[in-house]
Amino acid sequence: MIEKLKGLIEKYYEQLAYLFFGGLATLLNIVLALVFRWMGMPTTWNTLLDNVICILFAYCTNRIWVFRSHSKGMDALREFASFIGCRLGTLVMDVAIMWIGVDLIGAALVPEGWQGAWFLAVKLVDQVLVILFNYIFSKLIIFKKGQNS
Repeated sequence: MIEKLKGLIEKYYEQLAYLFFGGLATLLNIVLALVFRWMGMPTTWNTLLDNVICILFAYCTNRIWVFRSHSKGMDALREFASFIGCRLGTLVMDVAIMWIGVDLIGAALVPEGWQGAWFLAVKLVDQVLVILFNYIFSKLIIFKKGQNS
């Protein structure tokens, strides 16, 4: 039983590690977003700032523990630039979803007493989409097998 479990963990290590560290990055993103909202920060600036912090956290965890990259020198620099470039793409998506969901739809349709819950609901849906696109970009573009050996 233990050997079978170890085999499954080894087989699906990358997905499990991405799920774990992606979950931590998502939790960090949501906590930061709520703190920044509580501080009165506008949605767009809130989303930009929580993304910058979470992008740096995600790069470190993805490089070290998820995709186990060993690239050095210029290869590591290209990897970092690729990571930042792809994450900037999902940052734009994140800002757009939050702006449309919270500032446009939420402000127009959601009663004042429900704005906080609406913000959190939009953020949760937003993060599912961001995680999906970030994994695809990381797997297919940034940490491709064979280029980091």
